[in-house]
Amino acid sequence: MKRLKRIPIGLVVAAAIFLHQNATAIPMVNLGTASSFAVLAASTITDAGGSTIITGDVGLYPGTAIGLTAGQVTGGTIYAAGTGSDPLLIGATADLTTAYNDAKGRSGGSTVGTELGGTTLPPGIYDSASGTFGITGTLTLNGGGVYIFQMATTLITAASSSVVLENGAEACHVFWQVGSSATLGTGTDFEGNILAYTTITDNGGSTVEGRLLAMGGGQVGGAVNLGDTTITEAVCTGGNGGTGVPDTGSTLLLLGFGLATLLAFNRHPALA
Repeated sequence: MKRLKRIPIGLVVAAAIFLHQNATAIPMVNLGTASSFAVLAASTITDAGGSTIITGDVGLYPGTAIGLTAGQVTGGTIYAAGTGSDPLLIGATADLTTAYNDAKGRSGGSTVGTELGGTTLPPGIYDSASGTFGITGTLTLNGGGVYIFQMATTLITAASSSVVLENGAEACHVFWQVGSSATLGTGTDFEGNILAYTTITDNGGSTVEGRLLAMGGGQVGGAVNLGDTTITEAVCTGGNGGTGVPDTGSTLLLLGFGLATLLAFNRHPALA
């Protein structure tokens, strides 16, 4: 039997990384200066319950009516039009529009059904077949990488529904591009950045790790309506850069497979 040459370990490692990254890396949606805002809206920001707590900046432009007190915003600042913050807010609003159009324009993804609850999804780009997405129960996002959900109209979650992250998935890498309005059912546990063309509403008591960003496209809407909502601005462990993030778990699996193959070639009597 012809003897095969031993394969250098560095070659196996490099090949595994190259194949994995080129197969799974999706570029980030770059929020630009809008990334510092946990809540950003165009017309109004309201709080029906009066007990909303936000970690991160809050911004409103060109509107001026923010129904929050400084004590409700921790680790951030409230910025409103006409208070000397207009250049910052104009820049963030422009960056939000750019990010929204980027997320909307991504192609090469998968078209899936309306209901996301009860499913487990890997990193990827997902377009709603019906133009709307709903979550009833639990949606699990599995694996480190970028997730982009595209919908022509609405995002609606049922009461007590949830988005769960596992195996390296991070809220900062999850983007919900909503063509009209997003509504979180009472007590929703939500992960990711909502980029809505018009309005975002929490029916009460929801928890959000991510951002609620309502651009008010075409001079329509642009309100964020809260109700005793807890919002924590999502920060990536590796920073909020604009590059794709490889799935660490899968990379390690590929490396392990490559190393095992290498050992088999080096140790098997018929091959070594």
